[in-house]
Amino acid sequence: MGRHQKRVASPVSWPITKKTHAWVVGANAGHHSKETGIPLLVVVRDLLKVANNAREAKRIINEGNILVDGVARKDYKYIAGLFDIISLPALNEHYRVLLDANNRFKLYRENPDAPKLCRINNKTVVRDGKVQLNLHDGGNIVASNDYKTFDTVLLSLPDHNIVKHIPYRQGSLAMIVGGEHSGEIAKIKQIRKVRGSGTNMVVLSNEKEFETVENYVFVIGETAPEIKVI
Repeated sequence: MGRHQKRVASPVSWPITKKTHAWVVGANAGHHSKETGIPLLVVVRDLLKVANNAREAKRIINEGNILVDGVARKDYKYIAGLFDIISLPALNEHYRVLLDANNRFKLYRENPDAPKLCRINNKTVVRDGKVQLNLHDGGNIVASNDYKTFDTVLLSLPDHNIVKHIPYRQGSLAMIVGGEHSGEIAKIKQIRKVRGSGTNMVVLSNEKEFETVENYVFVIGETAPEIKVI
């Protein structure tokens, strides 16, 4: 990622004005990509609104007042992303990073002991035949082979131990994290496998029935969501 970022060229997911200033802070390479994450300075100044400008935001971050998934991050260019937990210990406030209906990042209040939700993007076999789960946020966990791709695991923070497993299957609740239905919660009705190099499709329903690509589907519960969305 480049050191500089023009506002007009910033990802649409960043909830910032495009033309009030020429530049916005760039993001360092991290767990999320620039399209699926947002710099910590922007979170503190534009989402949390606990700073009036970049200088104040940098000071707050540098003093270790902002925790991401239970770990103090002091790099203002650190990139936080989907389903990360942002905590402000001094204010006893905790938030989860999600997308709204306009595909823009939004913070939702959470409980102090809220777990981190991670989708299993793929699995690999590592040394001694152990199975490694490769998660959507760039993290990796060695676990059993009972987990499948696109399942969701709930991790305790900050130790990242698996405390619950939500399978990706018909009947599960999912949040859409991209496309026209971004931010919606719906029940999976059908997973339609596509042969060849095509993208698998998923049919979901809430007040209406719709179809979206598999990569936009993030399972968040079996019968009820495991996250707060209000």
